[in-house]
Amino acid sequence: MTAENNIPKTQKYSQSLKLMGNSFTITVVAENQKTGNEYINLAVEEIRRIEKLLTTYKADSQTNLINENAGIRPVKIDLEVFDLIERSIGISGITQGAFDISYGSIDKSLWNFDKSMNSLPDSQTALRMVHLINYRNIILDRENTTVFLKEKGMRIGFGGIGKGYAAEKAKQVLLKHNVQSGIINASGDLCAWGLQPNGQKWTIGVADPDSPNAAFSYMEISNKAVATSGNYEKYVTIDGKKYSHTIDPKTGLPITGIKSVTVIASNAEFADAMATPIAVMGIQAGLFLIDQIPDLYCIIIDESNQIYTSKNIHLR
Repeated sequence: MTAENNIPKTQKYSQSLKLMGNSFTITVVAENQKTGNEYINLAVEEIRRIEKLLTTYKADSQTNLINENAGIRPVKIDLEVFDLIERSIGISGITQGAFDISYGSIDKSLWNFDKSMNSLPDSQTALRMVHLINYRNIILDRENTTVFLKEKGMRIGFGGIGKGYAAEKAKQVLLKHNVQSGIINASGDLCAWGLQPNGQKWTIGVADPDSPNAAFSYMEISNKAVATSGNYEKYVTIDGKKYSHTIDPKTGLPITGIKSVTVIASNAEFADAMATPIAVMGIQAGLFLIDQIPDLYCIIIDESNQIYTSKNIHLR
């Protein structure tokens, strides 16, 4: 047997680039670099297409049209965006409002997670800001595919679900083109399918929140999606206490006590959307909810580095 026979016929090809304001890394398994790049470009095109639909940074995006007409009139939108909003409202329902795409009304004057912030807003100001956050005031009309935000000043945004949605859609495009194996990683929200060139399943290291570049555990993630919401990337320290960039939509104040939540699901959109509300709900309520939902798993690390996991999760 010659040495050539041991070389896998396929290889991993990766590219990292900034999309949707986040760093995306797209990895595919392909016969050669040329094919690998063609696959990666297909995924990038799809993510850019979604970014155009959902962004709030372009005046003519569907999200902005909906927001500009808050309290005025319903806006006709693409069925794809309509469906995403409908699923988002469904997630608000199961998380009792801990996930809510109408968080857009909390503006930067209340929460600005740069180092210049040195005191918390008072709770009255925060409450005044969050009174517009209410997913029940997002009125959908399926027959006409319109969305209407009932209150003037209401704003929706897809920051809590958009990355996962884009990762999932990019994966679907690649599957349609018979890409047997790959990973779409949107700043830590990722989905993986198929096997590595050596025939092994894809694995992921679960980051240690005190040193995010080190892993404390590994999990197999082939044909699964993973999302992490943690306070180790965006936070402020006020009077020696760390405040996460995760805001509780009911109080307008940041959550404390939880360092990170990692959610494992079969779909990247769902994993992305569930990670933040679990942090908002807190450890007991969050794990209770996760255990009610089939194929959904979770790892929570609290401020004292205690690790909590949902049922049926096996870290190694």
